[in-house]
Order: sequence, then C-alpha cells, then structure tokens
Amino acid sequence: MTAIQAVFIRGYEERTHPKPHTVYRIDIQAHVRSWQMWRRYSEFDDLHTEITKAAGSPPPSPLPPKHKFSLLRSHTDTKVLEERRIGLEIYLRAIVSAKEDKWRDTFAFKDFLGVPVGRPPAGGGVVGSPSSQFTSATWLDEHLELQAKLRDVWADINKRNALSDRGDVAEAHKSNVAAKSKLAGVLSRIGTLGEGLQYLGMAGMSEGELQRRTDMVARLQDTCEKLGKVVSVARQTSARPSGASSAVPAPDSDREALLGTQAMKPARRVFGAPPQETEASRPLDNVGLLQMQQTQMEQQDNQMSQLTTILQRQRHLGEAIGAEIALQNEMLDDLSNEVDRVGGKLHDTSKQMNKLS
Repeated sequence: MTAIQAVFIRGYEERTHPKPHTVYRIDIQAHVRSWQMWRRYSEFDDLHTEITKAAGSPPPSPLPPKHKFSLLRSHTDTKVLEERRIGLEIYLRAIVSAKEDKWRDTFAFKDFLGVPVGRPPAGGGVVGSPSSQFTSATWLDEHLELQAKLRDVWADINKRNALSDRGDVAEAHKSNVAAKSKLAGVLSRIGTLGEGLQYLGMAGMSEGELQRRTDMVARLQDTCEKLGKVVSVARQTSARPSGASSAVPAPDSDREALLGTQAMKPARRVFGAPPQETEASRPLDNVGLLQMQQTQMEQQDNQMSQLTTILQRQRHLGEAIGAEIALQNEMLDDLSNEVDRVGGKLHDTSKQMNKLS
C-alpha cells in the first residue's frame, strides 16, 4: 500500500459525456511519487457512504452537502463550484491526517484515490497475492509506512510503561493490547513485502537493489522480534501488585534522617559528575528504569545495524567501482596497442608509397 502524505483539490472542469457534469482534480502526494485523479461529486457521496459503513462511524469532517435545486443550477456557477472544491479538499485531508487510520485503511478510500493495492475477492475467496501488485515506488512507500507503524508500537509501549508506573493497570493493559495488535498487523505486511521482492526481481530489478531491499526487510523483522520481546516482558511485569508499581521513592530528607548525613556521601572517590535524574527517569522505579534502559539499548543496536548495512553497501559500491575502473584501464590499454599497431601499418604503407613514386 502507498502511504499518502498529502491530498489537494486544485481545480475542476466541466465534461459533457455522457451528460454535462463537473469533475474535480485530486492531486495525491506519496513518499516517492505523486499522481492525479478526477472524481465527480456523486463519487464523493458514494465514498462517504462506503467508508462510513466499513469504519462504523463517519469521517472526522462532514461531506459538503448537496445544494438545493442543484438540477436547476448551472455547472458554470464558479462560486458554488469553488465552495464545493474547498469543502471536498477539507473532507479528504481530514481523513488523511486523522489520528485513527480506520477510514483511510478501507479499500473504498484507497480505490477512490487510485492507490495501487490488490482488490478484494468478489465472493470472499482468495485472489492473487497482493505482493504481486507492488511496483518499485509503491514497495518503498509500504516500507516507509511500516516503519511509521513500528514507531507507533514503540509509542504504545512507552505509554503503557508510564501508565503502569502510575498504577493505572487497566489503561496500561489497553495500551499493551493496542501495541500487540499493531505489531501483528505489521508482521503480516512484512511477509507480503518480502514476497513482493520476488515479483520485482522477475520484473527486472537489479541484483544489487534486490539485496538492499532484502536487508531493509530483515531490519524490519529484527525490530519486530525485539518489540515482541518487549511486549511480552511488559505484560509479565504489568501483572505485579499495584502497590509495588506505584511506590514513591522516599525524599532525601527522610533518608538523611534515617541514615545520617555521612551515609549520603559516597564512600569512595567517583570520577566524573554524579548521574543526574531526568524527567523521563524520575517517575520510574527500578523495573521501569531497567525497561527504559533496555529499550534505549535496543534502539541503539537497531541504529548500529542500519549503519553497518549502509557501510557494507558503500563498501560493495566501492569494490564495484574499483572493478569497473580496472576494466576500463584494460580496455584503454588494448585501444592504445591497437592504435600503435595501426600506426605501424600506416608507416609501412607510407614507405611503400614513397618507393612507388
């Protein structure tokens, strides 16, 4: 699926076939490409009905209403057409920018905007794999959207940890379930993404580009595996008693009264400045600090893995460039030898011509 970044309705025009009507030009911008679609108002009305039924609730912005006596109005009434153009643009942009993706993930909305995805089977059966619908550009769009989905999973996990530390077990469980559900959806789409590379390879994609994209899929799978472990660990730790998770550290004054002022000082020399509390670590207990540290270490490991892949790619490119330069040098040497040989023949021929003259 192509990740839509922005939608605009920049104009409209009147058409006469099969009968006079007005169509609106929709400009769609994705990560790596953009395209246009022409739709009339009745198609917007059908879209609104279908996505409301599929999502279970109407979109965040209402559809511009039909004008009274619209049949008697002229299709060249620029004021009416401009008002409707603005309203339809607001309607589409509200769906694209909504926090919930239940409207823009419907097949009706993707088909309306011309997003290249596999059509669902008419009778509920299985048609050709959606991975065969990928092009080089839409594959990259899907990869970028999966990366965004994984960032959403991380956000749900961090939210659940914060709720668990505050003792709100019910909301923490909801965040955990949301993270698990999103992660399951990403895993299935990663499988489709990997299968899509086979079709792209048969379509003529270069071996180097296939290898690069295979590495991209592998990194996504590694991230999903790490997230699965984090979600599993978080579910187990969230089952602790609420009193343990909501414990508040004792203030320094109480510790000083109990242990004395000498006990507050380090018993030995410590090099460097003492560690400072941050806004992120202050409300956490020991388990929360450990989870946050593990999450940060996993993120750093993921970044190092990406950097390693990039460096390996640069190395392969350097080796390929070196091999190409060596081949070009050999060809230049052969050309120089040929020039010398032809020059010698021309010299001999010139001598023979002088003898004949």
